[in-house]
Amino acid sequence: MEAKLIGLGVQTFQIALYLALPALLTGMLAGLAISIFQATTQINEMTLSFIPKIIGVVIVIVLTMPWMLNEMTDFSIGVFNMIPTFVE
Repeated sequence: MEAKLIGLGVQTFQIALYLALPALLTGMLAGLAISIFQATTQINEMTLSFIPKIIGVVIVIVLTMPWMLNEMTDFSIGVFNMIPTFVE
């Protein structure tokens, strides 16, 4: 039973990382592109780096929301179906 719970915990962390990955990668790539732009032009403005990252992350979250919802629903159904197996 402990192995099932540990497996469920690992699966939970995996699905959380899997769902967060598109937004995190978008923020990282946008930040890298903006940093390169700021280094070449020597424009060091905080809003120049913050606003495009926020816009990019919001767009990616909106575009991937149906996929994320489907993955979360499948995972939740799997967890609810596993509940009777935990009773001994």
